[in-house]
Amino acid sequence: MSIDQIDYQLFHAINEWGRSASFLNPFMRFFAEDAFYLFFAGFLFYWFVRNENNRKMVIQSVISVCGGLVVSWLLGHLFYRDRPFVSHAVIQLIQHAANASFPSDHAIGAFAIAASFALYRKKEGIAWLIMAALIAFSRVWTGVHYPTDILGGALIGVIVAAVVHMLVNRSQTVSNWLNAGLNFYEKYEMKILPRYAKKEAQISTHRK
Repeated sequence: MSIDQIDYQLFHAINEWGRSASFLNPFMRFFAEDAFYLFFAGFLFYWFVRNENNRKMVIQSVISVCGGLVVSWLLGHLFYRDRPFVSHAVIQLIQHAANASFPSDHAIGAFAIAASFALYRKKEGIAWLIMAALIAFSRVWTGVHYPTDILGGALIGVIVAAVVHMLVNRSQTVSNWLNAGLNFYEKYEMKILPRYAKKEAQISTHRK
């Protein structure tokens, strides 16, 4: 049995749960279409905590997603593969364009962000990785990706996140660029959104 046949059989088994366990379909639609926005909420939360490590983590995750999507674009053109609903009769629970199926951009983005978060915040990172896995799995359940699309996307996301993290931590040049960009941003941010603690200190000093 070929890898493609195994891949389709596994896809078919998971996708059929959309019929046999249809009570879970609303959850799977949410993870397939909307759960990714939780990562953007995470970006905003970690960024505006205004902690240096958190901000480096967010920057690295954004770079990782961009890098992963470039890899996805290249692979999608070099190894084009139709979506499951183009080639087979499937239980399709969400709408999707009939574009390249391999690798999964959702899996790349979710795992690139989750892995970046996990490299800085291990305990919270586990929760983000579980979220990424649910997003990836739901894309098979809802009929828009094969399991190998998801696996490939997850591997690309994790590898790119690890490479970006290594470059930032081991390359002084890259680290200096990141710090310079962050300092430039924070210089103007302080003028628009001065830190609350700093305001309190100024008020306290004035009262004395």
